[in-house]
Amino acid sequence: MSETNERDLKGKTLVVIGAGPGGYPAAFRAAQMGFDTILVDLRPEPGGVCLFEGCIPSKTLLHEARLLNEAREAEERGLAFSKPRIDVDRIREHLRKVVGDLTGGLAARRKKEGIRYVRGKASFSDSRTLAIEAAEDGDDDVPDEIAFDYAVIATGSHAVELPDFDVDRSAIWDASEALDLAEIPKTLLVVGGGYIGLEMGTAYGALGSRVTVVEMTGGLLPGVDRDLVEPLERRLRGDGVGGFEEIFLRTRVEGAEPYEYGIEVRLTDAEGETRTRKFERVLTAVGRRPNSEGLGLRNTAISLGDGGFIPVDEQRRTAESHIFAIGDVAGEPMLAHVATHEARVAIEAAAGRPTAFDPAAVPAVVFTDPEIAWAGLTEGTAKEAGIDVEVARFPWVASGRARSMGRTDGVTKLVVDPRTDRILGVGVAGSGAGELIGEGALAVEMGARVEDLARTIHPHPTLSETLMEAADVYFGQSVHYQNNKLGGAS
Repeated sequence: MSETNERDLKGKTLVVIGAGPGGYPAAFRAAQMGFDTILVDLRPEPGGVCLFEGCIPSKTLLHEARLLNEAREAEERGLAFSKPRIDVDRIREHLRKVVGDLTGGLAARRKKEGIRYVRGKASFSDSRTLAIEAAEDGDDDVPDEIAFDYAVIATGSHAVELPDFDVDRSAIWDASEALDLAEIPKTLLVVGGGYIGLEMGTAYGALGSRVTVVEMTGGLLPGVDRDLVEPLERRLRGDGVGGFEEIFLRTRVEGAEPYEYGIEVRLTDAEGETRTRKFERVLTAVGRRPNSEGLGLRNTAISLGDGGFIPVDEQRRTAESHIFAIGDVAGEPMLAHVATHEARVAIEAAAGRPTAFDPAAVPAVVFTDPEIAWAGLTEGTAKEAGIDVEVARFPWVASGRARSMGRTDGVTKLVVDPRTDRILGVGVAGSGAGELIGEGALAVEMGARVEDLARTIHPHPTLSETLMEAADVYFGQSVHYQNNKLGGAS
C-alpha cells in the first residue's frame, strides 16, 4: 500500500458489526490497510454461525458420514469390515475440537492484527455512532457507544422456523441444533429439500436415522439443474447405502401433535391427500432470513428492501455511503465465500480504491453424497432468460477414475455460448464435485473458451479429466464417450 493511503487512513475508525465469514475478513483487511479497526459480536471469538455451528461442523460431520458409507459400500468390492461402532460423544468432541482449533487461530490472528474485539450487540444511534449492549457473559470494559468513520454491517442470517405447533419444541431442530449431536433419533423428518436439509439428512442417515424429506416444490434442490440433481435423487430414493426412507415432493407440513416419543406430523400434498407420520425428531430447513432487524437502521438513511435485505451498490455501500453491508444481510446468494469476497470489496472501497463486486461466476456446492456443484450460468437460468446456449455433458460412467472408485453416478457439464465457444457455466455432480468446481469458476471468470479447456492437459486418471472430456464432447471428439453431435451425446 502506498504511503498516501496510509496517511489517508491514519486515525480513521472502521467498525465491523458481526464476526462471521464476512465480518472477520473485513476486519482483518481493514487492519492490514491501516484503519483503526473494531469488531463487534456477541460470541467469545470471531467465526460466526458458519464456523461455530454451520459450514465447518456440518462438513466435518458429513466427512464422517462419508467414511461410514464408504465402509458399507466397500463390501460390494470385496472389502468387508465389521459393523462400525458409532461413538456419538467422540464425534461431538471431534467437531468441537475442529471448531476450537479454527476459532483459536482466528483469535490469535485478531490480536496480532491489533483489532479491538467488543463482545456485544450493536445498533445505530445515528449514522456515525453505535450503541453497544454488552454480552451477558462478556467483559466489564465494553463501551456504551462507539463513534466511527466507516461501518460494515455483516450480521448474517437466521433459520426460518416452522409455525408454532402445539408440540414439544425440543423435538424440533434447526441445523445448528442438529449439529449439537445430542442424540441420533431412530426416525427424523427433514422439512425442506434444499441443500441444508439434504446435507443434514445425509449425515444423520449415515449415523443410523431413518430419514424422511418433505419438500413443497416439485423437486429436490429447487433452482439447481435437474441433470445435476438426478444422480443424488436416484441415490437418496434407492434402497442401498445413503438412501432415505421416504421423499415427499409438493407436500406441506399442515399440522403436528405430540406423541410419546416425539411428534406426529400431518402432511398434505398438492392433490390434497393427507397422510400422517410419526418421528422422534423434526429438522426444519426451509430457508434463512437476514439479521437486519434491531440494528437501529431507522436512525440512519438506510431502509430495508425486499425480503429484509439491506440494499447495496456494487461497492457494497448502503444509502449511507460510509456504511457498507456484506454477506447474508445484503442479499442472495447467501454463501460464506460470497461474504468473504464482498468484505474485500467493501474495505477497499472504504479506503478509496477503485473496486466493485461483479463476479462472472459464484461457485456453489451441495455437500451431499454425491456432491453437486456449479458456477456461472446454469442451463435452467439460460432457458428462463431466453439465452441461446449449447450444453455438453460427460457422464462419469465413461471415466476411468470414477470406475476405479466405484462412483460412476456423476456427470460434468459445460454451458457454452455457441457463437464464441466461450464457457458461460460449469456444473458437476459426483463424488468430490466441490473440489472440481474451482477450475470451472476460473474458466468462466477468465472468459475461457471450450478449446482452452480441451487443450489443457489434465492428469490421468483423475476426476478432473471429466472437465476436459466434457470439452471434447462439445466438439464431438471425445475418446471415451460416443457423442452424436455438437453439444450433445448419446
